[in-house]
Amino acid sequence: MNNLLYLAVLIIDILVILDIFKKSWEMGKKLIWTVVVLIFPVLGAILYWFIGRK
Repeated sequence: MNNLLYLAVLIIDILVILDIFKKSWEMGKKLIWTVVVLIFPVLGAILYWFIGRK
C-alpha cells in the first residue's frame, strides 16, 4: 500500500514540475517552485496548484 502512495506522489510531482516548466515565467521562478515541490512533495504540489498557478 505504501508503494502505491509513494508512486502516486511521484507521479503528481512529475506532472506539477512539467506544468511549472510549461509556464512562460522567468527561469528563477520556475526553479524556486521546482525546489519547493522537490523538498516538500505533497505540500509543495498543493501550494503550487492553489497559489502558483495564478
